[in-house]
Amino acid sequence: MPIEIIRCLEDNYAYLLHDEATGETTLIDAPEAAPILAVLRDKGWTLTRVLITHHHWDHVEGLSAILNAAPAPVFGARADAHRLPPLDHAFAPGDRLPGGAEVLDAPGHTLGHVAFHFPALRAVFTADSLMTHGCGRLFEGTADQMFDTLARLDALPADTRIYSGHDYARANLAFAARFAPDPAALAARQAELPVLAEQGRPTTGTTLASERLLNPYLRCDLPQVAAAAGLPGADARAVLAEIRRQKDAA
Repeated sequence: MPIEIIRCLEDNYAYLLHDEATGETTLIDAPEAAPILAVLRDKGWTLTRVLITHHHWDHVEGLSAILNAAPAPVFGARADAHRLPPLDHAFAPGDRLPGGAEVLDAPGHTLGHVAFHFPALRAVFTADSLMTHGCGRLFEGTADQMFDTLARLDALPADTRIYSGHDYARANLAFAARFAPDPAALAARQAELPVLAEQGRPTTGTTLASERLLNPYLRCDLPQVAAAAGLPGADARAVLAEIRRQKDAA
């Protein structure tokens, strides 16, 4: 099942998943209509469903125009239905959706945030929870909620690819370098990011295994990360909260 990564707005990503066997096409988030509709048109795909991760405008702004051109049912979290676009199907964490997605609870960035895990694709679509080399800002939730969300995502198989909602990789990696990442992995990624930028290729889609080497929010249990955060000997939850505080102040 190909995963089409679509740049939207200034730095958002949307995703189209097309099942060549069934002809079904799933859209994950709808930041901007034009680039998404262009891919559907160019590929000759018919939209089957739309999955929404959370209510922020830059993940739903394009939905109305997309549905006008390519009508399809919209799936979103029941707990957040009051502030999502109109839903055709409301789900709860733990549900399995048509197309093979497992809904994972992912609060922290917002209270109703979810992620979509596709075991058959070895892929998880995390929007603004676990991000490439970072995590989302805590607009509504707490550091403890984000810690639990990241632990839930970190329990997935190591070869799972992480598809996040924004291209923040370069800034996130520069910040992550302060917190004792694996030196070899850091050097390799620092060399790779400029090449991806020059070629216009996406930075998302890193594996969970690679994030465990670079992403400080997945390494809060390590003594060297706690020390780099200025909290030697602190527990992992306190370290995550401090790293996120430092990122907000950076």
